[in-house]
Amino acid sequence: MKKGLFMLSLLFLMNCGSDDRINNCNFLLNVGVNASLNLNLPEFSQLMFISNSVYVANQGNGGIYVTNVGNGNYRAWDAFDPNHAPSNCSFLQIDGVNVTCGCADENEYSLFTGQAIGDPLPCGLKEYRVTLSGNTLVISN
Repeated sequence: MKKGLFMLSLLFLMNCGSDDRINNCNFLLNVGVNASLNLNLPEFSQLMFISNSVYVANQGNGGIYVTNVGNGNYRAWDAFDPNHAPSNCSFLQIDGVNVTCGCADENEYSLFTGQAIGDPLPCGLKEYRVTLSGNTLVISN
C-alpha cells in the first residue's frame, strides 16, 4: 500500500513541470462574446464572399474579426495580439486576409488559420465560436 502511494506520488511529481507556452498565452482575458451578424445588412454583406472579413467592435478584448473561409464556414478572432499585453500597439490591423499588430515586432497572423505568418510565435489568435443560422452569424464563446 505504501509502495503504491509512493509510486503514485512520484509519478505525479514527475508530470509537474513548467510549460512556458501556456504561461505566455495569458495576455487576453476570457470576456463574454455574444454577437449576431445579419448577412443581409450592408455592413456585413461582404461576408457572403470567400476571403472577406469584417471588424465588429465592442466584443472580445478589442473587438473581433470575422472571416468567410469558404464552404459556408466562418471564423472569428479577437482583434488583440495574443503575444502582447493589451495596449495601443497590440490592436491588430487588417491587411487583406492577414492581420498585423502595430508593436515593434509587427506580429502577423492569418485570418484563415489564426496562426502566425513567418516566425513561429507561442500563441495563435484567440478564436470564438461561429454558427450560421439562416442568414445570421452567431458569434460566442
